[in-house]
Amino acid sequence: FLSLPLPVRPGRPATCCCCGCPWPTWETRYMLLLWLSMTCLIPFDLSRLDGHLTSDPSQTREPIMDRILAVAKSYLMVTDKSRDAASVLVSKFVTRPDVKLKRLGDFLDWSLTTISQASDQTMGGTVILDGALQSLAQLFKHGKRDDFLQYAPVVLQCLAQCHVAESSQATLRKLGVKLVQRLGLTFLKPRLAKWRYQRGSRSLAANLSLSQSGSTVQAVSPDMETQSQEEDYDIPEEVENVIEQLLGGLKDKETIVRWSAAKGIGRVTGRLPRELADEVVGSVLDCFSFQETDNAWHGGCLALAELGRRGLLVPSRLPDVVPLILKALVYDEKRGACSVGSNVRDAACYVCWAFARAYEPTELKPFVTQIACALVITAVFDRNINCRRAASVSDHSGTFPYGIDIVVAADYFAVGNLNNCYLSISVYIASFPEYTRPMIDHLVAMKINHWDGVIRQLATKALHNLTPQAPDYMATTVMPQLLPIALGIDLHSRHGAILASAEISHALYKLANQNNRPVTELISSDCVDGLKNQYVVRPQQIFVVVVVSCLCRGFGGELMRPAVCSLIENMSLSKMPFKDDPVITGWQWLIDDTLKSLHLISPGPRDGIKVQYKVLVSQYIAGLKSTEVLTRCGSALLITPVIFIVSLPSHPPRSTCLSVRVCVTAGVSAQGGSDSVVCEGNVSAVYRALLDCMTDYTLDSRGDVGAWVREAAMTSLMEVTLCVVGTAPQLLSPGLVNGMMCSLAQQSAEKIDRYRAHAGSVFVRLLHSNNPAVPHIPHREELLAIFPTEGAEGLNWNAPSQAFPHITQLLRLPQYQYHTLLGLTVSVGGLTESTVRFSSQSLFDHLMLIQQDAAALGQFSEALLHVFRDNLRNDRVSIPFLKMLDQMLARACFDTFTTDQDHQFCVDLLSLCKEEIKKSKDTQKLRSAIAVFCGLIQFQGEVRKKVLFQLLLLLCHPFPVIRKTTASQVYEMLLTYDDVIDPDVMDDVMTSLSDTNWSVESGDRNSISP
Repeated sequence: FLSLPLPVRPGRPATCCCCGCPWPTWETRYMLLLWLSMTCLIPFDLSRLDGHLTSDPSQTREPIMDRILAVAKSYLMVTDKSRDAASVLVSKFVTRPDVKLKRLGDFLDWSLTTISQASDQTMGGTVILDGALQSLAQLFKHGKRDDFLQYAPVVLQCLAQCHVAESSQATLRKLGVKLVQRLGLTFLKPRLAKWRYQRGSRSLAANLSLSQSGSTVQAVSPDMETQSQEEDYDIPEEVENVIEQLLGGLKDKETIVRWSAAKGIGRVTGRLPRELADEVVGSVLDCFSFQETDNAWHGGCLALAELGRRGLLVPSRLPDVVPLILKALVYDEKRGACSVGSNVRDAACYVCWAFARAYEPTELKPFVTQIACALVITAVFDRNINCRRAASVSDHSGTFPYGIDIVVAADYFAVGNLNNCYLSISVYIASFPEYTRPMIDHLVAMKINHWDGVIRQLATKALHNLTPQAPDYMATTVMPQLLPIALGIDLHSRHGAILASAEISHALYKLANQNNRPVTELISSDCVDGLKNQYVVRPQQIFVVVVVSCLCRGFGGELMRPAVCSLIENMSLSKMPFKDDPVITGWQWLIDDTLKSLHLISPGPRDGIKVQYKVLVSQYIAGLKSTEVLTRCGSALLITPVIFIVSLPSHPPRSTCLSVRVCVTAGVSAQGGSDSVVCEGNVSAVYRALLDCMTDYTLDSRGDVGAWVREAAMTSLMEVTLCVVGTAPQLLSPGLVNGMMCSLAQQSAEKIDRYRAHAGSVFVRLLHSNNPAVPHIPHREELLAIFPTEGAEGLNWNAPSQAFPHITQLLRLPQYQYHTLLGLTVSVGGLTESTVRFSSQSLFDHLMLIQQDAAALGQFSEALLHVFRDNLRNDRVSIPFLKMLDQMLARACFDTFTTDQDHQFCVDLLSLCKEEIKKSKDTQKLRSAIAVFCGLIQFQGEVRKKVLFQLLLLLCHPFPVIRKTTASQVYEMLLTYDDVIDPDVMDDVMTSLSDTNWSVESGDRNSISP
C-alpha cells in the first residue's frame, strides 16, 4: 500500500478491508463499499494501479480490476445492507470505459447464470436473486444505451424464463419490474416526446422573466408535421413485452411493486409515438373495471398520476379519465367485517393533485365542479384520516368554487378530527350551494349504510345538521329514499336509514318550529300522502313492521333496538300527529321489551335507549328497586330518576357519579325520607360518593379515563351543593364543605388544562355564590381576596400562566395547603413544558416568600413529607414528586435547614426516598431519585454519609443506564459541593467516575469507597 503512488493510494485500503479484515458491523462494510464505489470514479485506467504486476513473473497478485469485481460479487450475496452498497459499486465500476470492454459481458453472464440457478423458495436463494437483480437494475440505469442494447433481449428473456414476476417475494417482484422498465428504456431511444402536453415553460428563469413583463405562457401543442418527423422510427418488438409486464405490475398485490410499475409506465410512455402512447393509456384505463380488484384500481391511479404529471395524458383523454377518478375517490369495497379501498382513494387524490399542476385551468374547466365536489366529500366524509388529508391538500384553490374558503376551513389539521369533519366543517362547506346536494347525496348513498357504526351515526347527525341548508330537498327527495331502505334486508342499511329518518324528521320539525308552522306543512304533499297510506314509508308502518318481523331480535337486535328507540324519541320531539294512535302502544311495548334485554346491548348503544314521556315515568319507578342491576340501570337511563347510594348496592365510581347527579331532580328536604329526597339521612353518603369519584385516576390504553369521572363529579358537586344550599343549607356540615373545597383546590392545581379549568370555575362559582352563600367555606375572606368577584370571571384557567399564580396562593392557607401541594406536584413534575414552567415558577415564588419565616417553612416541609408519605409507591404522584423535589433542592429552597446537623426534614426525606425506590426497576423513578440524593448531599451530619452510601449502591446497580446516570450526577455534585470528600482523594474519585466504562458489567467500579 505504501509503495503505491499518492493519487491512487485510496483505492487499496478499501479493497483490503472488504476482503481481509473481519469488520464486525454492517455499517462499516457498507461505508467501505460506498467509499470503494467513489474511488472507482478516478479518470485513468485501473491497470495503472497494478504497477509491475505483468512484468514480474514472481508476483501472483490479482489485478485490481478482478479484485474489486470479486469484492462486489461476494457482497451481492450477503444478507445485510451491504448488498445495496455492492450493487451501487457494480453500477459505478462495470460502466467504466476500461472495465466494460473487458468485464461487462462476463459480469452479465455471471448475473444471468446466478438468476437462473437461484430459487426464491429458500432464504439464501432470495438473497442471491435480490443482489443480482439490484446490480442489473443499477447497471441498466447508469450505463450507456449503446453499451447495453445488445444484452437487453437476453436479460429480458432470462427474466421471463425465471418467472420473477410470479415470485412470492414482493421485493423480488419489485426489482423485476424495476429491471424491466430499465430494459424498456434501453430498447427505446432517449427522446422527449414532442406530442406531450406542455403547460407553459419548463424553465424557471423564463417563467420569472415573463411574470415581470406581465405576459403568460400558453400551453404548447406542436404541429402535426413536426410530430410525424419526430415519430418516424421503428419500435422494437420487445417493447410490447415490456409494457405488458409493467401493466401486469400495476395489478400486483404489493404497493411497492405497483408504484414501481406506475413509474415505469410513465417513463416508457414518454419515449413512444403518440398513437402507441394512447394505446398504453387505454390499457391503463382498463384497470378501472369493477371486475378488477382494489390493487388494479390503485395501480391504475398511480399510473394516471405519473402520465398526467409528465404531460403524457393529452387533454382529449380527460373526458374518459375524470369519471374514473371520481369513482376512485369514493371506492370502498366491503370485505367481511371491514372494507378495502383507502389506498385507492388516496391514490385518486394524488391524481387530482397531479392534474392540478399539469394542466391549464381552461383544460379542467368542464370538470372542475365534479372534481371539486368529489374532493370535498373525500376531505370531509372519508373514514381514513390519510385520505381526508390527501384530499384537503389536493384542492385546486384557484379554480374550485369558493376554493380559498374551503381550503382554510378544511385544512390539513382541521380534517384530522372525524367528528369535526362531519359535524362542523361539513355544515360550513354545505352553505355553498355547489356542494350542498352532492354532500347530502353522498351521505345517503354511501355513508348511512357504511359497515362502521360510528360512520353511520356521524352521517345521520351530519344529515340533521345539513337539513337547514336544503329542507325542501330533504323532505321531498331524501325522506322518500330513506323510508323504504329502513325495511330492507341489509342490517347496516336498515340501521342507518332509521337513524337518518329520525334525525331528518327532528331537524325539519325544529326548522318548522322556528317559523311557527307544524312539521306536516314542511313535508311535501306526496310524502304526507305516503305517511297516511298503508305503505311501507309510513313511520308507524316502519315501527310495526320492524317489531312484527322481529328485526329487533337476533343478531341485529343490538343495533336495531337503539335505532328504533332513537326513532321513537325523535318522532316524539318532533310532535308528529300520532296522538291516540295505536302505534303508541307498540312504542311502549318495545321500550319494555328492550329494558328486559338490556344485558344484550353494549354500553354505547345502551345510553341511547331512553324516552322523555312523563306519563310513562310511574311504570318504571318500581324498576329502581329491582334486585336485577341491569333492570335498575335501564330504568334509570329511561326516566332519569333519583338513584341514591343508600338504596343501591355498591357501585363503581362511574355509575356512582352518574347516579348521584340525579339528586337535583328529586329535590331536597331536611326532614324528608331518604328513599325519596336528599335529606339529613343520606346527604353524607351522597357527598362521600362524589368525593370518592374525585380520586378516580384510572388509566387504560386511552390515557387518563378517570378524568371523565372527576369532571362529572365536580359538576355534580356544584349542582347538588347549590340545590342543597338553596333549600336546606343546614344539611351541609363544615366537614363536607371542607372536603369539597379542598378536593376542588387540588383539581385546580393539576396538569390537564381542561379539567383544571373546570375545577377552577366550579371552585370560584361556589365561593361567589350569594343566593344564598355556601356555608362553612374555610378561609372565605382570604379566598375572596385571592379570587375577587370582579376579576374571577376574566381568569383563564386554561392558561397556566394565569391559573398557577393564583392557585399557589392557597399554600398560605393551612386548610388548603396539603391538597394544593398534592395537585401542584403532578404539574411541577409533569411533561408539558408550559405547565411545568409556570407551575414551578409560582411554587418557587411562594417558597422564596417564606424563606425567612421558619414557622411557615416548617409547616410547608411537613405538608411536603405528608404528601410523599401518603403516596409512596403511587407512581402517578411519587415520580413527579421526586422531580419537583429535585428542582427545590437545586434552587436551595431549604437552605435554612442545611446549617443544622441531621435536620429531621432531611432524615425523613431520605428514609422516604429509600423506601420509594426499594426493589424498583423503573428507570425513570430511579434516575429522579439519583438527582434527589445528589441534592440532599448539601445537608450536614450523618445523613450525608447515608446519602453517599445510597449513591454508591446505585453505582453498582444492575442497569447500565442507572450506573451511568449516577456517575454523571455524582461527578457534577462533587464539582458543586467540594467539601463532601477528602481533598486528598478528590482527584482519584473524579478520575474513576469519568474514566470508568459504566455500561459494562465488569470494571473498576469497586474502587470508590466512602
